[in-house]
Amino acid sequence: MSSRPARYNGAKLNKGEFSKNITKLAAYMRRYLVPIAVSLIFTVAATVISIYAPQVLSDLVDVITGGITMTGVNIDMTELARFAIILIVFYVCNALCTYVSSFIMTTMAQTMCRGLRSEISNKINKVPLKYFDSHPYGDTLSRVTNDVDTIGNSMQQAVSMVVQSVCMLIGVLIAMFVTCWQLALSVLIIVPLMAVLLFVIMKFSQPQFRKQQDELAVLNGKVEENYSGQLVIKAFNAEGRTGADFEGSNARLKKSTFLSQALSGIMQPAMNFISYFAYAAVCVVAGIMISDPASGVTFGTLSAFLVYVNLFQSPLSQIAQAANVLQSAAAASGRIFSFLDEEELSDESEKSRKLTDDVRGEVEFRHVRFGYNDERVIIPDFSAKVQPGWKVAIVGPTGAGKTTMVNLLMRFYEVNGGDILIDGVSVKDMPREEVHDLFGMVLQDTWMFEGTLRENIVYSKQATDEQVRAACDAAGITHFISTQPGGLDHYVENGDEISGGQKQLITIARAIIKDAPMLILDEATSNVDTRTEELIQTAMDNLTSGRTSFVIAHRLSTIKNADLILVLRDGNIVEQGKHEELLAQNGFYANLYNAQFANE
Repeated sequence: MSSRPARYNGAKLNKGEFSKNITKLAAYMRRYLVPIAVSLIFTVAATVISIYAPQVLSDLVDVITGGITMTGVNIDMTELARFAIILIVFYVCNALCTYVSSFIMTTMAQTMCRGLRSEISNKINKVPLKYFDSHPYGDTLSRVTNDVDTIGNSMQQAVSMVVQSVCMLIGVLIAMFVTCWQLALSVLIIVPLMAVLLFVIMKFSQPQFRKQQDELAVLNGKVEENYSGQLVIKAFNAEGRTGADFEGSNARLKKSTFLSQALSGIMQPAMNFISYFAYAAVCVVAGIMISDPASGVTFGTLSAFLVYVNLFQSPLSQIAQAANVLQSAAAASGRIFSFLDEEELSDESEKSRKLTDDVRGEVEFRHVRFGYNDERVIIPDFSAKVQPGWKVAIVGPTGAGKTTMVNLLMRFYEVNGGDILIDGVSVKDMPREEVHDLFGMVLQDTWMFEGTLRENIVYSKQATDEQVRAACDAAGITHFISTQPGGLDHYVENGDEISGGQKQLITIARAIIKDAPMLILDEATSNVDTRTEELIQTAMDNLTSGRTSFVIAHRLSTIKNADLILVLRDGNIVEQGKHEELLAQNGFYANLYNAQFANE
């Protein structure tokens, strides 16, 4: 089994990616400035209280020590009670301010997550189909779920943490220098050490945080793939292969997660270790100064400074913790904003060209040229004219360009050259929604949505019960629906309990309900048995009557009555005409037809 190609290499991470991603995230958060500002006000208030509380504690300690003399203990209980009450009020106010700040920030973070998910959902509807051709479902799913949750949780913690820490650092520094500048200087020796440590650890851990998010996306894709492909996995006894593939992805995720957490986890214990030097320095310097009454340093001063050292160390540790959180947020935001920055379908708000209600269904392909890229030209030069009401069959070997032609007709992809006209109007001049409304589609790959059978049949249209029943009769699924508990109101969770043929019939009924002037059928009978095929073929003949229809045919026996058969080979029309005419030519179509029946 070949290994998965590397989609990400931590060593190749751009040096400025962290700052770039954080800058984008900060710009996005500007829309939430009001709740952030209110939250920060309460955070600052809680911080100020925390900074001033040690002064009250210092006064309380001095009251106690001042009342202890050689002659006995004579503590002023009134002063002691006053300072104790003030201290309690301070800590209660601190707790309330902290809670309010946290509540507001949590609400803001979840609102932001909701907004990001909505933007991603809207973006999915705006990116061209070529994006989904080159990106696995699991990757996009991971951006909607894991990456958004990571940003929400990170912002919920990091913003308040950083602001509180910065305010605490500034406030504590001021308080320390006001109290005793000599002791304050002894504390500052740890700042350069912590700054260097923070920089070094972030440099090595950030690539691993990005790799962790990428590997998580890959693992999500494996889960989705293995879940939806269980039937194939079991049929080919591939449990071992898929299990090994999953374990490989799981192991890579474990490794990247371990490295990111292990590297970032060094910060906290390392900073705690460095802070011990500050405690030692304060005790030594304070001991020297207390021995000199002229210094003015008391045991209350020492008590306050020991609290200040803890308060000073705490925000530095919080900054280190916030740095870890921000690294995860930067990695996740990079993935989200890279998706939001993806090329979108061109804006067509100024396009107003629409066909009249009486659509004739004349379609003309004029020298159509298309390729997924410059090196891969699928259709070099395609021209054909389809008269209104014709049933056009498109046949050819795999890779001839049959499905591509239909995708171009629907404007799922844009032609690189030439033009496609409907009733003489270029599809380029019509909004995509207008083009999509002109066609009903029945694809080979069926899809059932979570909901009732009625909702799956009606889907995006409005229809009466009579119209739904008529569509079911025409599609041949009336009996099947009658056997389901609740009939049309039977709830379908994932469609696994419905056979492929029944799903196909439901999608045919969906196309009948839409009642579009033109039809696209991608081998609509490929998943039904012979008897059902005959019934569906009759229904399709009735449905296509009077409508221009394009049938991508694999079973050539189903398109004998087509008004025009386009035979594609390497993106070119090599033959065209009716069934009998093409057989008489004894060319490529005849070879395809005879080969198919020779194998049956």
